[in-house]
Amino acid sequence: MKVLTVDIGTGTQDIFLYDSRLDIENGFKLVLPSPTMMIHHRVRQALQTRTPILLTGHQMGGGPSAWAIEETARAGIPVYMTPSAATTLNDELEKVEAVGINIISEEEARGLISKVEHLELKDFDFELIAETFSRFGVTLNDLEAIAVAVFDHGNAPAGVSDRQFRFDYLDERIRAKNSLSAFAYPSTDIPKVMTRLQSVADSAGKLPSPLIVMDTAPAAVLGAGFDSMVATRKQKIICNVGNFHTLAFRLGEKGIEGVFEHHTGEIDLSKLESLLRALADGSLKHEDVFNDMGHGALVYSQEKFGFGKDDFDVVVTGPRRSMFQTMDDRPLTMNLPSSMANGPLRPYFASPFGDMMIAGCFGLLAATAEILPNIADTVQGSLRGEGGRGVAPWDVPV
Repeated sequence: MKVLTVDIGTGTQDIFLYDSRLDIENGFKLVLPSPTMMIHHRVRQALQTRTPILLTGHQMGGGPSAWAIEETARAGIPVYMTPSAATTLNDELEKVEAVGINIISEEEARGLISKVEHLELKDFDFELIAETFSRFGVTLNDLEAIAVAVFDHGNAPAGVSDRQFRFDYLDERIRAKNSLSAFAYPSTDIPKVMTRLQSVADSAGKLPSPLIVMDTAPAAVLGAGFDSMVATRKQKIICNVGNFHTLAFRLGEKGIEGVFEHHTGEIDLSKLESLLRALADGSLKHEDVFNDMGHGALVYSQEKFGFGKDDFDVVVTGPRRSMFQTMDDRPLTMNLPSSMANGPLRPYFASPFGDMMIAGCFGLLAATAEILPNIADTVQGSLRGEGGRGVAPWDVPV
């Protein structure tokens, strides 16, 4: 049984092909440039040659792609976007037009394709991934499921902060199902407000198996929990330091006890440790993060999570986890009580099944098993380390 998992971030897209016949460590994996980085590079090339560009397709991850598109428009180079593609920059299209981008219809776009540099926007390209695997002799026509994770702010109503809207959504999901897997959905059951998740489903085309979509941050934290040192902890704080967003979940026996999310570029190690201490003792307030240009915080337990009792304080994962390796003298850069900044925290760098970069894929795999009962026993057995023992990779057809 095979399941394809794809965790799409700002810097990379991390791909893991689960095969129940093998130990998870022997699964095939790829770490490639993210779709937003791929578009960023293509747009920058057009900017250098001053070539007009046309962007069609679907809403996808912004950041690098959005910055390059807006820079091109500001440079006076014609930029055309269809409405669905333009939501990559902003759900309010008048704000897209305000930076000099031309919003045109699908029909108008078809008439322009031969005259400009044409780029199609989408987060998930199954055909490209399948072609890449096929060049190595691996087929993807026998999958039981496909699971894809992206970060989705949600479509906030006009005048409502997308940061606040996202945290209202997180609160609703946690209260409805206090589990990290609450942020995963079958493609037929995606909330209407989660427009980027829906765009993944819309752009996927005809797939050989059911599609599951999930938020990247809970997927990474869920996956990090499969590290053998982390799995035995009944209570823990797991911090995912991503390229664009840093998120920490406080987890206990009854589920999620608290969470905060900030922009990685807005914090340093002192600030991050202060937030983690406040999350641990239950004193962290939503405004502490939101007013600091972060997304926000939710705390559901006032019990204190004590540091110093075990051999590490916080579980760390993510591509920017090296922030925790900066152990020099660090000034406190956030206005929180000094009691929250008592020395450096002791991090544990989780590597579930030997690979930190694929943590989100393991979280996707676990959430997919909860949604699809027909694969649950097999996948959960593999995640417990029971699958594929004694089976050599060369004895398994690809």
